[in-house]
Amino acid sequence: MFDVIIAGCGPTGLMLAAELRLHDVRVLVLEKDTEPVSFVRIVGLHIRSLELMAMRGLLDRILPHGRQRPAGGFFAAINKPVPEGQDSAYAYLLGIPQPVIVNLLEDHAIELGAQVRRGCAVAGFEQDDDGVTVELADGERLRSRYLVGCDGGRSTVRKLLGVGFPGEPSRTETLMGEMEVGVPQEEIAAKVSEVRETHQRFWLRPVGVGYSVVVPAAGVSNRAEPPTLEDFKQQLRTIAGTDFGVHSPRWMSRFGDATRLAERYRVGRVLLAGDAAHIHPPIGGQGLNLGVQDAFNLGWKLAAQIRGWAPATLLDTYQAERHPVAEDVLDNTRAQMELLSTEPGPQAVRRLLTKLMDFDEVNHYLIEKITATGIRYDFGEGPDLLGRRLRDIDVKQGNLYGLLHRGRGLLLDRTERLTVGGWSDRVDYLADPTAALDVPCVLLRPDGHVAWIGDEQQDLDDHLSRWFGKPTN
Repeated sequence: MFDVIIAGCGPTGLMLAAELRLHDVRVLVLEKDTEPVSFVRIVGLHIRSLELMAMRGLLDRILPHGRQRPAGGFFAAINKPVPEGQDSAYAYLLGIPQPVIVNLLEDHAIELGAQVRRGCAVAGFEQDDDGVTVELADGERLRSRYLVGCDGGRSTVRKLLGVGFPGEPSRTETLMGEMEVGVPQEEIAAKVSEVRETHQRFWLRPVGVGYSVVVPAAGVSNRAEPPTLEDFKQQLRTIAGTDFGVHSPRWMSRFGDATRLAERYRVGRVLLAGDAAHIHPPIGGQGLNLGVQDAFNLGWKLAAQIRGWAPATLLDTYQAERHPVAEDVLDNTRAQMELLSTEPGPQAVRRLLTKLMDFDEVNHYLIEKITATGIRYDFGEGPDLLGRRLRDIDVKQGNLYGLLHRGRGLLLDRTERLTVGGWSDRVDYLADPTAALDVPCVLLRPDGHVAWIGDEQQDLDDHLSRWFGKPTN
């Protein structure tokens, strides 16, 4: 019997598996496809995801495989410089091939002891008071204490669970692929610059020996059917007046602007994360990041439930915290898609917002939305830092995130007077009066969010109980 079965071997499922394994939870990841995705789609890791990777010691493994670019110009593709004073040691976007990040996360999860089985599709499940029985497509039945659906926007787990997925269907569709071209780069750059004055959903960008091609589709079709090279040529000619001699595609796909959010993230012993819980247009490159951040929020809480020390309501905070975050992402992608419209009204709003973004406060606010650095969970009244993530600061042992690799809580004590006492099996302690903080002490959750600020032991003990359960002695 497993502790957790995860359906879906994408970044969300693999990150969740690794987080659970940090706490010795027995994990099985099931993937319906027999082989990993082979096409080389470039995805972006935003600031908050880079911070999370650094917290687990993964960033140094990932960086050599990606390309860094400034952390700006994301919102509705409005090209504005990055404002000064980004509150992070990782203030950049890392572009990385999707198969590479999946392989790295899979290696990480397996090194920690997770099992991964490919060619295993979930066909059904039943849950009871003690666990979940999962039935595979070949009839095999597996038993687990919990099941988590990380199986994408068409999630089988979500559908079998009967959770509503309200929202809007696709109204527009875009073709995306990587292929070679037959005209000089200078000609492409000039034409792209001309077309993008009116069509923001269009670009050709060099990637390796070819180009990334994005072009509006003629209508909305069955996304299960991949587009053809002729589809690309026809739409390029319609939008740009030339097909740029595109040939030899490496991969081709289509995406719509469907926007949906699961009504619930948990029903009993079955939970949802990543695209199984929310889908939205890829504008701003937030999808993968949102899913990985779901996994970081859920992992330690589900592990605490399984290990037996979770406070009664801890697992419920997963939906309470992450559902509003997804709502906000869905709203900002809706807004961005409107700003990409070629209609006069949206174009007027775009011109106005473009001018407003010359104010650093506006630009900074929108960057925080895209990069997830502005999230503040509701932990009750307190200083502005309460509920927010703490940036990677200097401490006497090097850097703060280097102390979070094990996925445990951390008390950072500048007074040198406090203690974690009976929670030392779940929470680490660092006394450092030199730490670069402007508050006396902070209690960090395993996901790096500030759970408490203060300098009184009794108040600290109350918050340790709130987040980490009863002390062991």
